[in-house]
Amino acid sequence: MMIRRRFYTPPGAFSSDLKSLTLQAEEARHLRDVLRLRPGDRVHVFDGAGKEFDCSVEESRKDTVRLKVLAEVAPVRPESPLQLRLAVALLKSDKFDLVVQKATELGVARVVPVATKLADIRLRDDSDANKRVTRWQRIALEASKQSGRALIPEVTHPISFADLVQATDATGLLKLMFSEREGQSLLEMKNRLDANQQQVLALVGSEGGWTDEELTLARENNWGLVTLGGRTLRAETAAIAVTVLLQHLYGDLV
Repeated sequence: MMIRRRFYTPPGAFSSDLKSLTLQAEEARHLRDVLRLRPGDRVHVFDGAGKEFDCSVEESRKDTVRLKVLAEVAPVRPESPLQLRLAVALLKSDKFDLVVQKATELGVARVVPVATKLADIRLRDDSDANKRVTRWQRIALEASKQSGRALIPEVTHPISFADLVQATDATGLLKLMFSEREGQSLLEMKNRLDANQQQVLALVGSEGGWTDEELTLARENNWGLVTLGGRTLRAETAAIAVTVLLQHLYGDLV
């Protein structure tokens, strides 16, 4: 079976009748200069919102490539039935990069950076935050492309711990805060919950863990506290482990 040559372009790059689209910048240069594709060659393009298309190259220019849409096709990999939002305390760049990459591969719907009391880093200003989010979103794009997803999870602008835990609940949303102390096991928690849970917001802390005030605030706002057992995990390891466990219990990792 031929490997799909997959490219990304946002929904706005499609023509109004969805019969053609334009690749730009890095995607166009990769098609032309790296893969050396020519008019008539077939590629697949996904829009980051869950749709994928079989296309043929029509015209290649310096920084743009025009493609003809032949048909909408199923993505290489389906999306998980679990809408998992992963909220993670801010970590040093390479660690948070790893979390975004692996969480995307594992099927999360959204990644939320959280400013906590004991977070590993402090953002200098909005410009610093915007640069980080732009990089994380690019990592999510590349991970979606590699893993066969047609949906690119959103990496949100960093939010404060208080704003996150006090936000108005979405209907049917299960809120789980993972902590080394004062929590139940995930199995104990699962036995009290709907086996067909479809929306989960999972919160993972920094290397320093949670303060007493943060744990209290979470409880007051109906978060379930969960522990992963006796071993102390690095924050990035915990975030990845949490994603795997929740996708196994409620999603499509079997």
